[in-house]
Amino acid sequence: MSDKVLLILVDGMRPDSIPACGNPDFEAFYRSGTHCLNSATTYPPVTLPCHMSMFHSVDPERHGVYSNDFVKQNHPIDGLVEVLAKAGKTTAFFYMWEGLRDLCTPRNHLSYSWYMSWHYYKEKQLDWRATRAAEEHIRELAPDFVFLYLGETDEIGHKYGWMSPEYLNAVKTASECIDHICHMLPEAYSVIVTADHGGHGRNHGDDIPEDMTIPIVFHSAKLAPGAVDGINIKDIAPTIAAIIGVQPGAEWEGVSLLKR
Repeated sequence: MSDKVLLILVDGMRPDSIPACGNPDFEAFYRSGTHCLNSATTYPPVTLPCHMSMFHSVDPERHGVYSNDFVKQNHPIDGLVEVLAKAGKTTAFFYMWEGLRDLCTPRNHLSYSWYMSWHYYKEKQLDWRATRAAEEHIRELAPDFVFLYLGETDEIGHKYGWMSPEYLNAVKTASECIDHICHMLPEAYSVIVTADHGGHGRNHGDDIPEDMTIPIVFHSAKLAPGAVDGINIKDIAPTIAAIIGVQPGAEWEGVSLLKR
């Protein structure tokens, strides 16, 4: 039975980019799992607030982060990494946007972290580099929870526009990274693929469907495949905790899909 989790987030991936990106296998991957293509992210639909809500299972009014500038919580609550660490589980992050370092407290909760700066290495295929680094780490150490962040999609969206040919090509690249790592995963792993927000024009952050709607898919032996409705980004952390077999954070507001 799968009791480890690989969470893959494609920054800024709109649901309608999945069938449009030129990789029909990617849409098939979504529809073959427990999927929701009209899931709701948090407001504002901006990278750090959305990630904080995903990892802490609360709205920004609770965790206090409303922009990509981190604000320390006045009344801290444990996020996913802290909950897993306190249960004796190992965790690993692979990312290329520095702000994600604030998703967990710096007190030896995170077991492993891999980071390359998009600012310095923007032409170096960082999505693929992060994917291959995560693959190597999983093969060697098989941590209980792995977070793989694919950030080039958002960068290209800001530069060329959401749903532009360049953006769709970046989504396709992300889909190829996902296919690559999923094919090597041990059976012990469940896989979740989602986004933090969408986008329109060359930006995001508005309370409109293009920005607020995200896709989520769960491939897990503990969940029946098929379409589900009403999923929120806050439901991801409780579902991961349930798959791994640990109790959710006491103040989390999301609901595990295993309880539906």
